[in-house]
Amino acid sequence: MMYQGALAKFDRKTETIKTYSLPAKWNDDAAQPNMLGMRYDVDGKIWTDSAGHYDIFRLDVKTGTYEQFEPMKQLPDSRRGTIYGIDSDSHNNLYFTDFATDYIGRIDSQSGKVSWFQTPTANSRPRRIRTDGQDRAFFGEYQANRIGMLDPETKKITEWPLSIPWSGPYYVTWDKSGNLYTGGMTTDRLSKIDPKTGQDTEYLMPRDTNMRRVFADDSTTPATIWTGSNHGAAIVKIEPLD
Repeated sequence: MMYQGALAKFDRKTETIKTYSLPAKWNDDAAQPNMLGMRYDVDGKIWTDSAGHYDIFRLDVKTGTYEQFEPMKQLPDSRRGTIYGIDSDSHNNLYFTDFATDYIGRIDSQSGKVSWFQTPTANSRPRRIRTDGQDRAFFGEYQANRIGMLDPETKKITEWPLSIPWSGPYYVTWDKSGNLYTGGMTTDRLSKIDPKTGQDTEYLMPRDTNMRRVFADDSTTPATIWTGSNHGAAIVKIEPLD
């Protein structure tokens, strides 16, 4: 509930909504609870970022209390960062992207410690982020024309470039075969990348699309990819032949 300064929970059984408002000291005119880290099944807590102040909150669903984290005050250099995408892993550690610079941030769920990881390509402007079953964090490097992956074990970031310049990758997903997919916001192409070889296969959309998120349906072989057409008021189904 961005402009209401709250998170909301919809109970499907009772069809009622419960809201969790930020405390008054943090709920000012710029407060904007935005995206969610949803692994509350681990410890009963949900992460959210405030797009107005670029800070992080963690909600205890049982008690309704919030904790505040201010990771941007610990950014490793003097640039002014902006939190854009967030996601939590299987231990409910939080990962987030700094869309203004080239950093991936992490908040440890136990200690609250903030860690920073810089992408190999400078000024990459990482955007959406998502963790997989191995707790690897995948993200689009919007300005670097790459997608990236942070390995939690080695603490290193691997990048894969897109073959079409200025694609504007936004979001990364994967299929059961391990292929990675992202949509080109500015080129109207779906990119499929083999992370083992780096090969990028491009699928041109039939019209102006402006893809954001893409989803892999593993019930088919090869996987069927779904995306939304921001400029076409349509849902797009993509069936790769190989």
